[in-house]
Amino acid sequence: MNPLPPLVDPGPELTRAELERYARHLALPQVGPLGQRRLRRARVLVVGAGGLGAPVLQYLAAAGTGVLGIVDDDVVALSNLQRQVLHGTADVGRPKTDSAAEAVARLDPGVHVRTHPVRLDADNAVALFSGYDLVVDGADNFATRYVVSDAAALAGIPCVWGSILRFEGQLSVFWAGRGPTYRDLYPEPPAPGEVPSCAEGGVIGALPGTIGAVMATEAVKLVTGAGEPLLGRVLLHDALAMTWRELRLEADPAAAPVSAVTPAEASCGVPGADAGAAAAESLSAAELAGLLERREQGRAAFALVDVREGWERELAAVPGAVHVPLAELLDHGPAALPPAARGTDLVLHCQAGTRSARALAALRPAFAGREETVRHLEGGVLAWLAHTGQEPPRG
Repeated sequence: MNPLPPLVDPGPELTRAELERYARHLALPQVGPLGQRRLRRARVLVVGAGGLGAPVLQYLAAAGTGVLGIVDDDVVALSNLQRQVLHGTADVGRPKTDSAAEAVARLDPGVHVRTHPVRLDADNAVALFSGYDLVVDGADNFATRYVVSDAAALAGIPCVWGSILRFEGQLSVFWAGRGPTYRDLYPEPPAPGEVPSCAEGGVIGALPGTIGAVMATEAVKLVTGAGEPLLGRVLLHDALAMTWRELRLEADPAAAPVSAVTPAEASCGVPGADAGAAAAESLSAAELAGLLERREQGRAAFALVDVREGWERELAAVPGAVHVPLAELLDHGPAALPPAARGTDLVLHCQAGTRSARALAALRPAFAGREETVRHLEGGVLAWLAHTGQEPPRG
């Protein structure tokens, strides 16, 4: 065991109602009345009120955390409800911060909620973190995770981090000066197209609850000084195999101290292509609209290929596209294309541009030296809907 001192000084003596509400904590020698008073005084910022943020907020509210901050600039979508159990059907279309704040109040009216309905970025993160003792990172993208890690390092506070995809989850505790940070685990973001988002790859609905509950436990341990936190350890969970593994992680002694928040911007670039080639192998929604118009007039010939899954096409689709799922293209290459899409130029598209970039990379060798070209739609269907003024399905 390598316990850390409690993160927060104890607050006032507990009231009779608090003694009753938190009785099961008080019965734990590792928490007890003193630890509960620390929780009542703690200020915890939760980044994201989505899949991971939902169980974190629920359990930290139920634990009696004094101040809970919620950062999220999104609204509740119908597709969120499969896993983001903090929200309900009646909340669809509402800001997630508002819905989450009401849910926290229902759990424990004594918890003070601060809502921050903004997109966390390099400009606002440090100032926002300065008002908290601890940050819990439930962000769903790499760019925000680097922002959280850097801002927490500059603020001198620990960060409880978690990540989920499909049936797998990861979590750890980062604390600059006392152990590793997110940049020690991922010094560089993954290559474009290497890791799908949850919207593209899916996630089993109960997984955020599993990982989020552990994240909340780590936050409680840090605040109260109970047990050994996951500092210097990364926990890996496979829900399909129902296994847990632990990896050791150390801070890079040669890494320069964080001096500014420097986000790693996520992109949907074309895997395996340099910047010039990537630009030549992509086109905008406006350019695609022009191509479709010329094809309608008989002045252009190309096949538009949708590499998404069939159910996604039922929600939104680009007119005139043929359907070839990405998995088929990756397995069979050009042979997966229907006859009408062979021997002609190709334009590939997916939901946001990541999967179509992977499909392009897989097909590129087959088009080397040929007159026909293969390109993909930058930004995917979402860019097309924005260009045509249509409302995108929210996920």
